[in-house]
Amino acid sequence: MQPRVLIVDDEEVFAKTLAERLSIRDYKVAVAYNGKNAIDHVKKEKTDVVILDVSMPGMDGVEALKEIKKAKPLTEVIMLTGHATVETAIDGMKLGALDYLMKPCETEELVEKINMAHKRKSEHEERILQAKMQRIISSPRSVFKEDD
Repeated sequence: MQPRVLIVDDEEVFAKTLAERLSIRDYKVAVAYNGKNAIDHVKKEKTDVVILDVSMPGMDGVEALKEIKKAKPLTEVIMLTGHATVETAIDGMKLGALDYLMKPCETEELVEKINMAHKRKSEHEERILQAKMQRIISSPRSVFKEDD
């Protein structure tokens, strides 16, 4: 299954162009133009990977990252910016961003990162599912009770 990607960038032309490039590759793509709308989307819609601009008016990308990870910890986030600083990159990675790319980046490089992020999220979900199944199987109270 192709990743569900949310692009978050206040530069509408950039966001729409990137969305088109990813849609051509059969990704299911949504766009948000600010941090608040991104958080609302992640809370309501299944989202695998967020491509998140760091520099946005109002809520910046680092603040949005905190809220996205709080709402949906397994959602992978790739930070994207034209104004990178080492401090911002470190802050993003500490808060759970998978990677940090400079604008403009090659579409193929971003696709590679999205696929890596989707794989990582899928692996986390699989481990959680297996742990839940193991807990059910090893439960001292069997779901199958013999008749007395």
